[in-house]
Amino acid sequence: MIASMMFALAMGATDNASNYDTQCPGPLRGEHRLLRSEESVDLCELSHNKVTLVVNTASQCGFTGQFEGLEELYQTYKEQGFQVVGFPSDSFNQEYGNEEQTADVCYINYGVTFPMMATSKVRGGEANPVFAELIEKTGESPRWNFYKYLVGRDGDVLGVYSSTTRPDDQSMRRDIERAL
Repeated sequence: MIASMMFALAMGATDNASNYDTQCPGPLRGEHRLLRSEESVDLCELSHNKVTLVVNTASQCGFTGQFEGLEELYQTYKEQGFQVVGFPSDSFNQEYGNEEQTADVCYINYGVTFPMMATSKVRGGEANPVFAELIEKTGESPRWNFYKYLVGRDGDVLGVYSSTTRPDDQSMRRDIERAL
């Protein structure tokens, strides 16, 4: 990100807003480390021109079974420009302290293939930048694990869904289909 901003400045960009910000409107930007990895992904590139469902997850929660439905949702719509991005979090004290265990739950127990970021906070002053902006834009902080935010191709937040909203919820699916 810094290199692209410096390149823009070197090329004569004088506007305070970087090209990066105009290319990545909304909360899905910045580098984020992948779960159980040293590799980072650029959320702007990952979500470019896609409808994205952002979910805070936990491996030891009563809603952990939603991973199965989230994966099914991802597989159903990914060819149409849909992305799911998971953010494991211990903000509700239901995530392992070890990313290896978290990854095992996601990848082995539930077969998750959508991107899972490294464990981070999703509430309060320590919330990761994505959730901080989602909260700012919607006025809704995750009340529990598996809170879902639907972000449109243009970066606008199109919907917020509680933990009890399952991935097969018809209302949420209609919102996704409309956005696609």
